[in-house]
Amino acid sequence: MKKRTVSLLVTFLFIGLTSAQNRKTQVSIKGNQFYINKKITYQGRYWNGHKIEGLLMNSRMVQGIFDDLNPNTKDLFAYADTKVWDADRNTNEFIQNMSNWYDHGLLAFTLNLQGGSPLGYGNNGWVNTTFDEKGNLRIPYLNRLERILDKADSLGMVVIVGYFYFGQDQHLENETAVIHAVDEISKWLLQKKYRNLLIEINNEANIQYDHPILKPQNVGALITRVKKLSNNKLLAGTSFGGGTIPNSEIVKVSDFILIHGNGVKETTRITEMVELTKKVEGYRNQPILFNEDDHFNFEADECNFTAAVKAYASWGYFDYRMKEEGFEEGYQSVPVDWGINSSRKKAFFLKLKEITGK
Repeated sequence: MKKRTVSLLVTFLFIGLTSAQNRKTQVSIKGNQFYINKKITYQGRYWNGHKIEGLLMNSRMVQGIFDDLNPNTKDLFAYADTKVWDADRNTNEFIQNMSNWYDHGLLAFTLNLQGGSPLGYGNNGWVNTTFDEKGNLRIPYLNRLERILDKADSLGMVVIVGYFYFGQDQHLENETAVIHAVDEISKWLLQKKYRNLLIEINNEANIQYDHPILKPQNVGALITRVKKLSNNKLLAGTSFGGGTIPNSEIVKVSDFILIHGNGVKETTRITEMVELTKKVEGYRNQPILFNEDDHFNFEADECNFTAAVKAYASWGYFDYRMKEEGFEEGYQSVPVDWGINSSRKKAFFLKLKEITGK
């Protein structure tokens, strides 16, 4: 029995190593442009005279590995048809829809290891985190994460992996735990040999984080830590809240610049944000990427999406289920319909397809 156990263990390790060695997708950056497998994204594509090649259109899909570890709130997220919450069903349905997103021109999505507000905005008691209080990794979360990252790798998609969310970082007991979490997940991603990732240390660093190291004046140290630990194999940055221009400390150490369009009602402000970001001390022509914007109006001549494109910035769709809306609405509200089934989702993906020429 001992020989059989050892043999099986060796076999499983070999299979895991072989899978990791056969990765298909690698993201890279040259100047202010993204490349996938050394080929510029959306190669040769122009839309209404505006260059699209080199951009990375994306969507906020942060709940792909969501679970609620608080038994007192878990029932809030039950599926209507089964009356129970099912984390594996959520991930299964996420994976089932990824190829459809890709076929519409979506090359990237944001997935957060502590999710986002499962009610769209606000946080109230639920516990959704890949890390325990010491910063160790929770295996069920990793299993779901690996399945999504593997699928993205096979499709040729990039995943913007967010490590921390301001509604959940309080579950890490101190800064030592935060640093340990950064090290552990970065080492895991490297051990799995993923090369299709952009690391977002935390979502909206200037919002209410409990740990000082996750705040704007300090989080640059974690960006640098990830880059050093990975020997620059993991590209890293962080994001700021809607309408906020990142500070110089972040811009200097980031491989790409993340900004958010939430709260930005005038499309001229989108253009202004891009221009102001380029003027921040330390900016060195990195790609500028919106990976969260909850403004739509895709049928109009001008919207936040088109304004970003005209400013040569990638844009990311953020949609949540608004009051009294049905299950098909939103990609952040749990339980999630991961299909393209609401009018807003259809309008976004139709515009995406038009702009990217897919």
